[in-house]
Amino acid sequence: MHENIGEQFTIDDMARTANYSKFHFSRAFQRVTGVSPGRFLAAIRLQEAKRLLVSTTLTVTDISHRVGYTSVGTFSSRFRSSVGVSPTTYRQLGGFAAHIPMARRALDPRTASVQGDISAPIGGARGLIFVGLFPDGIPQGSPIRCSVLHRPGPYVLTNVPPGTWHLLAHSVAPGRESMLGDGPFADDLALSVASFGPITVRPGVPLRHADLTLRPICVLDPPVLLALLDVRTIALGANAAS
Repeated sequence: MHENIGEQFTIDDMARTANYSKFHFSRAFQRVTGVSPGRFLAAIRLQEAKRLLVSTTLTVTDISHRVGYTSVGTFSSRFRSSVGVSPTTYRQLGGFAAHIPMARRALDPRTASVQGDISAPIGGARGLIFVGLFPDGIPQGSPIRCSVLHRPGPYVLTNVPPGTWHLLAHSVAPGRESMLGDGPFADDLALSVASFGPITVRPGVPLRHADLTLRPICVLDPPVLLALLDVRTIALGANAAS
């Protein structure tokens, strides 16, 4: 996928390369990555588009073609729904959205809380940590609920509506904290990640406990598609205060 990101190929093509049947390949791929091959490919295409938007002067149309889209309208629509802003706005903002928009849902008195501890190995990830609940295994679009921590430790997400959610976290990797002032927070090489779930929140069950352990992101992890200005703002404010 990474080597042929702009090419048009199908799940059948991928399965044939792996010498699997389409159905066995899809099951194995989802078991390892947490998402389907098609969703993973779409995510890394948008991640490459994010990189090109802030590191080149290519037009949005040229970038959409480079990452495998034949329609710039479809590309722009999927970029906005996944990243939170349009490609043009993302470029103008230097890779960060103005805020983290949580999904709007009808008021439900049967909400619950999800809480736990986020830890990292000794010498592992540290610094600001984003944690949020999403409908699937890719951190994209609007989280159901989210929070930003200044360090590993306890977290709590309140007023979580009933449903099935994926708990996803990511943090700046050791020695890369300075990138908060220089480039997109979602630069994969600078991230540590963690996931838990799916979590099913049921009416009448007031609390779910889920612990997370951060680890360096790898090629099998879906990319972080959110643009997170809130995280950058908090970091720069903390640096200024110190």
